[in-house]
Amino acid sequence: MLRVRLSVSVEALSAVEVRKTYHTRGQTPVEALRGVSMTLRKGERIALLGRNGAGKTTFLRISSTLLLPTSGSLEVFGSDVIAHPEQVRPLIAVVPQEGKPFFHLTPREQIYAYLRARGVDREPAKASVSEALGQMGLEAVADRLSVTLSGGQKQRVMVATVIATKAPLLFLDEPTIGMDPFARREVWESLRRLTVQGSTILLTTHYLDEAESLSQRLYVIEDGRVLVEGTASAIKQQVGGSLKVSVANGESLREQLSSFGEIVSDGGTIHLITSPERINDIMAIAMKAGISATVGPVTLEEAFLRIVGRSIHGEEV
Repeated sequence: MLRVRLSVSVEALSAVEVRKTYHTRGQTPVEALRGVSMTLRKGERIALLGRNGAGKTTFLRISSTLLLPTSGSLEVFGSDVIAHPEQVRPLIAVVPQEGKPFFHLTPREQIYAYLRARGVDREPAKASVSEALGQMGLEAVADRLSVTLSGGQKQRVMVATVIATKAPLLFLDEPTIGMDPFARREVWESLRRLTVQGSTILLTTHYLDEAESLSQRLYVIEDGRVLVEGTASAIKQQVGGSLKVSVANGESLREQLSSFGEIVSDGGTIHLITSPERINDIMAIAMKAGISATVGPVTLEEAFLRIVGRSIHGEEV
């Protein structure tokens, strides 16, 4: 079985000013990454948030030795990703965006073949296959050809393949896309177990509830730049309050309420980001005007909206 010795002192991943420009003949060059820097400590679960085209997948492809950067430096457990990719590859495993298992293999065969290709001995590989299939709830379809599986089942096979490696660093690009809520939570639990065992995880996701529940820190990326980094709680606090007051048909109250916090419009409803001590005054204004208002906690979606200027699915504020 392939064994990798890791230094206890180095970071799992360290990226400094990573840039990537795509050049296509006859077209304007596209800057996918414009100086991305980040650090992953061993055993962390980190989410990389951003809209389609923000640069998330490009960063993961560079980090996993699949793409060369235009400039910058990137190390995985102290090994230079650019100069020594052969040293990095045994340390990582990847779930690519829209990746699919081989259609002519069963899930059991897919995972086993991948582990054997990585140098895992037969008996340990068989044990890891059974464990991963169980974690992903795939026992009932373990010996069916992958071509016969549903989209969500195929995605679970891809995640199971990577989970089975127990690699020190896992890259997961939209790992739960197409899964039902129960399957998503099975993936979350498996990833939590892996980090407890020492693995480090960098994932991208469009599910903000997934990012908030699963990750210990977040990086928000837009137009190839990191806009903010921190815990979900810290990022939510940066929007200017911990509570959101939603006022239906509240445009007529915008001027009166503007001094109480940040206002975001959504159709005819305005959402006011504010602090607990201002709630009574805000509700009094709404009641006096005969307009209904509801109070709830600020979500990561509101924070993303204020930081980026549009939702994670692309709508502008």
